[in-house]
Amino acid sequence: MASADLYVVDTSGWIEFLMGSPLGQKIALQWPEQDRCIVPTLVQLELSKWMLREVGDDEADQVIAYTQKCVVVSLDTPIALLAAQLHKEHKLATADAIVYATALYKGAQLLTCDAHFEHLPKVVFWSKKMVH
Repeated sequence: MASADLYVVDTSGWIEFLMGSPLGQKIALQWPEQDRCIVPTLVQLELSKWMLREVGDDEADQVIAYTQKCVVVSLDTPIALLAAQLHKEHKLATADAIVYATALYKGAQLLTCDAHFEHLPKVVFWSKKMVH
């Protein structure tokens, strides 16, 4: 990854990374520096929900504290309108459309393990099938 590039890591990438799965270990090698890592507030919500369910309060707090040192981007009107357009064009679920719209709006690439993003522009796709 070039150091000047910006990236949005979607929730699937964060979860693989945090679990330390084989794919997560591959993702760790490409993980963006905090000043190049854009975190939509929706990803903070999804991560917090997953962490609270899977590992507990303390770990969830630590991960959210880490994300707060990244470039946190809230859902605003321009991103919401772009997300609506992307939802229509690519048949994305609302949450996925918001995360993808955030990446595009900020001129970032989306880093993801979710196959429904695989062939979209400005996406780096990590296939779960390629890692054993």
